[in-house]
Amino acid sequence: MTQIAPPRRTRVLHRSSRETPPLAVGGHGVWIVEAGGREVLDASGGAAVSCLGHQHPRVVEAVQHQVGQLCYAHTSFFSNEPAEALAEELVGHEPGGLAQAYFVAGGSEAVEAALKLARQYFLEIGQPRRTRFIARRQSYHGNTLGALSAGGNAWRRAPYAPMLSDAFSHVSPAFAYREMREGEDEPAFTARLAAELEAEFQRLGPGSVAAFLAEPVVGATAGCVPAPTGYFRAVREICDRHGALLILDEVMSGIGRTGTLHAWEQEGVSPDIQAIAKGLGGGYQPIGAVLVSGAVVDAIERGTGAFQHGHTYLAHPVACAAALEVQRTIREEGLLANVIAMGERLERRLTERFGNHHHVGDVRGRGLFRAIELVEDRRTKEPFDPALKLNARIKSEAFARGLACYPAGGTADGRRGDHVLLAPPYIVAAHEVDVIVERLGEAVDAALAGLPR
Repeated sequence: MTQIAPPRRTRVLHRSSRETPPLAVGGHGVWIVEAGGREVLDASGGAAVSCLGHQHPRVVEAVQHQVGQLCYAHTSFFSNEPAEALAEELVGHEPGGLAQAYFVAGGSEAVEAALKLARQYFLEIGQPRRTRFIARRQSYHGNTLGALSAGGNAWRRAPYAPMLSDAFSHVSPAFAYREMREGEDEPAFTARLAAELEAEFQRLGPGSVAAFLAEPVVGATAGCVPAPTGYFRAVREICDRHGALLILDEVMSGIGRTGTLHAWEQEGVSPDIQAIAKGLGGGYQPIGAVLVSGAVVDAIERGTGAFQHGHTYLAHPVACAAALEVQRTIREEGLLANVIAMGERLERRLTERFGNHHHVGDVRGRGLFRAIELVEDRRTKEPFDPALKLNARIKSEAFARGLACYPAGGTADGRRGDHVLLAPPYIVAAHEVDVIVERLGEAVDAALAGLPR
């Protein structure tokens, strides 16, 4: 009797315990190779991570070289050359007043460190009452408990609500498609959002607020949402007037993703503290960073002289070597120009394909950071029933067509709404942009056709 082999069992706790994902065994450029040889176009860079694509020879060589020199040195004993060089690359010219870098292992760690640094800053300058943080609904700042408390992603917060800190409160998102009222123009919308933020400062007591935290372009939760013109200038003015810090989370939108090295460059402001991660190391090693203004650094130096925080893998030499080569490659190969050019092409092709689509309400984003939002009714902007799991259906249909994209739900209010985020590598070519839009169009239409009637 022929015996049937049992299904492969994995010892890895995957995101879903009900299915084992296919094995990725290789990659080149914007493509990932599965076991068996099928190639999948990585149209979202994983989660907006792979900014240089896969197996870039310069970065591979840098990692191999560093492993052969020094793989680890704890920061309580040593600094290391890649960390020093990476900090010089990022803040040696003090962009926007940012003067020092603190290297961690990812975006959530970066946000956690930024929050603790803001708190310590006020202890150092003799303002211990500043314990409150204001963020926005429909934001995402990471999955550790502090970062999750700061974020406004209702679905991610819900299971852990009893464990989240009450030091955080949330104001309305700068989300024009969903939040702008009928008859309200952009300046009026910006003014209303600024007034709401001012009111929240007053409700909490201005002297109790440590910082306002925001993504310059909202990523995973709402899908590539840029703020209206003048919004961040208004936010900066409110923070300055009340003596609070401005923390900008560019974990997803930063390091060139929106067409400038820092997303805040397009807003006419700079932060006191900035979190970066995904595009920093491009996925070649786990790394994130906090970039810190000279004023915050000086306060700690004049006070206790030490940031009271740390992790085992701070300033990891191999991670820093990888990130340094990623940043040098972006700069030396002029890849921001390609982000702008291919971003414009991606926007144009998405608009051509979906601009008049019955179930696409908005096409938005900046640079190579774009999204479409799905709606049941374009006129009313009514989302699809979340029980239909349209975003998951689109992801599945796209993957079946050899396209990896980043659909998500809860776009409208944390529970309802679907969008698809695209964030291809900065090296993406014009014909690959066209393939992305073609395959996404087919996937969206197939997913909609498959909905129960």
